[in-house]
Amino acid sequence: MASIRPMTALDLFHFNQTNLDHLTETYHIGFYLEYLSRWPHLCRVIEGHDGTIEGYILGKLEASPFPPPNPPYDPDTNPNPNYLPWHGHITALTVAPGARRLGHATKLTESLERQSDAHDAWFVDLFVRAENSVAQELYRKMGYSVYRRVVGYYNDDSDAFDMRKPLSRDKDRKHVRENGENINVEPSEVW
Repeated sequence: MASIRPMTALDLFHFNQTNLDHLTETYHIGFYLEYLSRWPHLCRVIEGHDGTIEGYILGKLEASPFPPPNPPYDPDTNPNPNYLPWHGHITALTVAPGARRLGHATKLTESLERQSDAHDAWFVDLFVRAENSVAQELYRKMGYSVYRRVVGYYNDDSDAFDMRKPLSRDKDRKHVRENGENINVEPSEVW
């Protein structure tokens, strides 16, 4: 039986099984350490019964910068459509090929959603490769929808879908939209 636990710095030396997939973005060690130091409550691993890391999630809570002394905006008062209010973000989520189809991705995502909701975030978002239909279907089943297509987002010039799931604060669902696949933006427009 696998279990979710907080990620530690030592786990970074045991990610090889999870990072071998061609759709997994792998980062330098400083990137992982920054997340562990700034958002430790949003970084989790799922550990197999034998102690191997079968998957992990890196997340953060953030908002677009705003000029002082203005408070973070209410969605009804900010005219910039690309300005992001307080939200949870899934930076990385991956499961080792041998541990897929066991519900690990769902459990890790739900743990980040609960933390984001507890911190009064409007929604949780993530970026997924436009060609990664398996991941898109997983997220759709969990209540995510495509908000916009980011053209040339990845280093290899592939497009990304910005997918979002509203949380309890967004009672009127102001941060999701229909047909987001058809709303194209440049990476420079995404904060």
